Formats: sequence, structure tokens, C-alpha cells
Amino acid sequence: LVELATQTAEAGTDGFMIGGSTDLSLEKVDAAVDAIKDITHLPVILFPTHASSVSGRADAIFFMSLLNSESRQFLVGEQIASARWVKKTGLEPLSMAYLVVAPGMAAGKVGQAQPLPRDDPNLVVSHALAGQYLGMNYIYLEAGSGASAPVPAEIVKAVRDEIEALLIVGGGIRSPEDASTAVKAGADIIVTGTLVETSNKLKEEMSQLIEI
Repeated sequence: LVELATQTAEAGTDGFMIGGSTDLSLEKVDAAVDAIKDITHLPVILFPTHASSVSGRADAIFFMSLLNSESRQFLVGEQIASARWVKKTGLEPLSMAYLVVAPGMAAGKVGQAQPLPRDDPNLVVSHALAGQYLGMNYIYLEAGSGASAPVPAEIVKAVRDEIEALLIVGGGIRSPEDASTAVKAGADIIVTGTLVETSNKLKEEMSQLIEI
């Protein structure tokens, strides 16, 4: 974690999202947040799956609803469970509609989502607009960590053309070219978890990505 945080910070990343779909305890999150903040002094935003892993040591939290989940737990249950703790700790809540796009990977499975199809921009746009109209300031299109391919550019562009909220795109971004495609299609923020997790030339590739 220390090595990855150092390399990505040196490459020019703007901040860190701390989360995970499985095996994530509060102790692990606290330790990760502390390590990253000590090393980089960059903003740390929680990206939680469960209320039990919400660390008060971070700067902010994506207070998100998985809008295409079939489970009340991930639509609003975990949010209710964590709300008072978020207020008590002073974490800045960043309201976000989280939309899992096929293949979805672990995020889709754990969140009991019906992944949005990669060939139906209208359906994805409808979900994104619903999130915006519910008052959410961020829309996140997520292909899933380790996905074989990112969210299609046609989907990103269709959503960008219809919403005013900030658009985040992540999952399956493995190269500067993938990042460039997402940005040109309209992404305001890109998440590079797959690149960070799989690259043997992290610093070089992240530096190329930041130049985009």
C-alpha cells in the first residue's frame, strides 16, 4: 500500500478512494487511511460497501446508493446505518449514484446488482438522470475492478450529454489510451484501480495517464 500510494502520488493523482467489496474491516480501513495520509497528504475519500467500515479518519465519504441493486441494503440500508456516524465524525458526505455496468465484477456480485448492459445507452442514461433528480451530485459508471474492458465510450458520452452532475468512470482502465477515451467521452473523474493493481510499470504508465 505504501509503495502504491507513493508511486501514484508522485505520478500526479489527485486523491485516493479507499474501499473494497470483500474482507474490509474498520481496522484495515483506518490503517490504510492513516498510511496514505502520512505519506502523501492528498485527500482520502471513503468508498464503502458496509457501514461497519466507515473510518472517521478520512476527509470525505462517497455517500452513495447502488441504484441498480436488487437489495434494499445497498439502495439505502447501509446509508441509514452509517448516517449518524458520518455526522459525528465530521466526514464530508459526497452524494453519489453508483451504477454498475456489465461485467460488474465483485462490485456487482456483492452489491446484488443487475449490471446495466453495455449496449443500451438509454437505460444507463435513465438511471443516471434518476440519480441526478434524486439530488446526487456525482454519477459513477462502474465496470468493476479488474474488468476486461472499461465502460464503453458510447455509454459515457450518452450519460455526459444528458446530465449536469459530475461524471466518474472506473473499472477496467488499464492504459493511458483507456483513460484518454473515457475523458474524451465526457468523464470528469477517472478511477484507475485496475491499472494500479495490475501494472508492473505503474509510475511510468500513471505519468502518461496524468498527461492526458
